[in-house]
Amino acid sequence: MAVDWGGLLMNPGVVSATDYTSVASINIFVALLCACIVIGHLLEEHRWINESITALVIGLCTGCVILLTTQGKSSHILVFSEDLFFIYVLPPIIFNAGFQVKKKQFFHNFMTIMLFGAVGTLISFIIISLGAIGLFQKLDIGALEIGDYLAIGAIFSATDSVCTLQVLNQDETPLLYSLVFGEGVVNDATSVVLFHAIQNFDLIHIDAIVVLKFVGNFLYLFFTSTLLGAIAGLLSAYIIKKLYFGRHSTDREVALMILMAYLSYMVAELLDLSGILTVFFCGILMSHYTWHNVTEKSRITTKHAFATLSFIAEVFLFLYVGMDALDIEKWRSVSNSPGKSVSVSSILLGLVFVGRAAFVFPLSAVSNWRKKSPDEKITFKQQVTIWWAGLMRGAVSIALAYNQFTSFGDTEERGNAFLITSTITVVLFSTIVFGLITKPLVGFLLPPSTTGHLSSVTLSFTSEPSSPPRSYLSMLLGFGQESQVEEQTVPPPPPPDLRMLLTAPSRSVHHYWRKFDDKFMRPVFGGRGFVPFVPGSPTERSLHPCQPFKSEPEGDNPPPLSPVPGTS
Repeated sequence: MAVDWGGLLMNPGVVSATDYTSVASINIFVALLCACIVIGHLLEEHRWINESITALVIGLCTGCVILLTTQGKSSHILVFSEDLFFIYVLPPIIFNAGFQVKKKQFFHNFMTIMLFGAVGTLISFIIISLGAIGLFQKLDIGALEIGDYLAIGAIFSATDSVCTLQVLNQDETPLLYSLVFGEGVVNDATSVVLFHAIQNFDLIHIDAIVVLKFVGNFLYLFFTSTLLGAIAGLLSAYIIKKLYFGRHSTDREVALMILMAYLSYMVAELLDLSGILTVFFCGILMSHYTWHNVTEKSRITTKHAFATLSFIAEVFLFLYVGMDALDIEKWRSVSNSPGKSVSVSSILLGLVFVGRAAFVFPLSAVSNWRKKSPDEKITFKQQVTIWWAGLMRGAVSIALAYNQFTSFGDTEERGNAFLITSTITVVLFSTIVFGLITKPLVGFLLPPSTTGHLSSVTLSFTSEPSSPPRSYLSMLLGFGQESQVEEQTVPPPPPPDLRMLLTAPSRSVHHYWRKFDDKFMRPVFGGRGFVPFVPGSPTERSLHPCQPFKSEPEGDNPPPLSPVPGTS
């Protein structure tokens, strides 16, 4: 009943050979995707159950049915390798994350996000790797090399923020949403870069030179991948701005954006860089420049097209993971040692707990030490929520485990079978159990009164809890000052000199970037305020070719008729 989807994509002629079975399998899988979407919609009011958990449960049920109908021979409808995941399914998810990110929130908390996502992942990687070396050797689960133990550290350092973000509300908990979202993307990219760096080195004989080369290779992959994504995003903006595709066809604009984003990912993979980092920052640059250079119709189309592709890919992954969890071949290898299998899974889950706590609380203290205002600091309850929200493991962990410990889904050694089945167990347990608990935990630790307070705190640079949310935009962008004066009956007193030095936009990194962006980048690459003149578009009535249009505030908030990436 199963069909090798990866093979079909590489060799389309196989479809005609397999004929009825292939078509039936694909139809059943598409029908299951539709069922996940419908059931997820029906459970919309019960946000403890999200689309990820729904797809996992449906995948498990479907796998059980297939096991019964095939008499235990298979649990799959479609069979694909990890290559299919990294080449076809992961790019739209990561690109949409960058394209839809709230840039103001992301870069306002950028240092904390990088602390958690990069430094924190390295700390978690070291703890999980050392713990695996010390504990798995005592269990005698099979012959594992030092590279395998380090790969375990990279695999289980990759969080799954998709499931968590479906139960977090960015309006109620904007700080938590921003930190968990940003950390999740940077964390996934760091884990994959670490994983590939491990595979590129002979780690049998480790010395100082090998460690330095490892660190250098990691930094090279990280920054080169980021630079490649930025170049791809700027190139797409420049081409669309200069050629004015919208004069003849909006379809060309949309097609070029999609293809340029995918091309950046594939070029990164071709050059052995991190495609995740590349396509993520390509999405950020496209939303900042390219998206403003296209017509009104193309803006709406691209926003919803990218979000739809990402959503389908996520549901597809969790549905397949649910079915793959019941793959009888993997479990047959460890069926004679169920106690040892449970021990391996428990150890990995415990290491995830410890590794996460080892960096969330210390790095939160470092972040709080950097912040001058008490209201901007991360409270202990928020730290607990961030720690808990990052415990879930997902498709990235499974894909990396497949890459390291299997060959096209088949485990050849007993130790590899233990690690594959344990990875699946940890992913299922963490996604379902932790996913169900996250929403009530957030409600318990951060009740509505607290979360409402957080909303105003996150959007404000000032240390005054009662300052209105719009004070963030007024401080950062110099916009809306007149309206705020009208709303306030008594003008607020001027801030002290020390606080003025700490909060003045002229001292912020964002202020200097704004000046550089307005003077050098936007005149060349376009963006908000430098929209080209396109006949027939809404800008025709108010803009001349490439003339700055300053009647709207810069940032993530769009005009009413054209929602901008980064909003919900």
